[in-house]
Amino acid sequence: MSEKKLIIFLDSGDTIIDEGTEIRDDEQVVLRANVIPGADTMVKNLYERGYTLALVADGLAQSFKNMLVQNGIYDCFSAMIYSECMKVSKPDRRMFKAAVGALDLSEADYGRIIMVGNNLSRDVKGANEFGITSVHLAWTPRYPKTPADESEKPDYTINTPMELLDLVEKLEAELS
Repeated sequence: MSEKKLIIFLDSGDTIIDEGTEIRDDEQVVLRANVIPGADTMVKNLYERGYTLALVADGLAQSFKNMLVQNGIYDCFSAMIYSECMKVSKPDRRMFKAAVGALDLSEADYGRIIMVGNNLSRDVKGANEFGITSVHLAWTPRYPKTPADESEKPDYTINTPMELLDLVEKLEAELS
């Protein structure tokens, strides 16, 4: 398998994990939750195809560890950036900059990074302002699907996690 050029940043809530299934303890740590339909298969498939994956998510580190381990996808990620550790949330550029640094990338690599998330005001806006490709996963009715302004307009929109596989292959081919 040849090394893939495209780098994939993924959000967690309602991008991989169904927020509606989260069970939390008294400290608001998520103890367990289900993936959204097809999300675990999508993550495993991208990992098995040789793509570098980074989790860039707002929330508590232990929550993500619990959910990703439970669903068998924790080890698919080369880097994990959490707002709890960063002391900022998306769309703050420091979240994306930390992921770039954790993967030993530089500004020269921005053209081959995509950010996939469900939240236009955090994931898409943050990616757009950081200068990387934005992909909106418009799966859930919990979040707006219409951009509030140009800064929230995604480069691509998909409706299910599995649709990301074809988009990633298309974008990878464009880089080759």
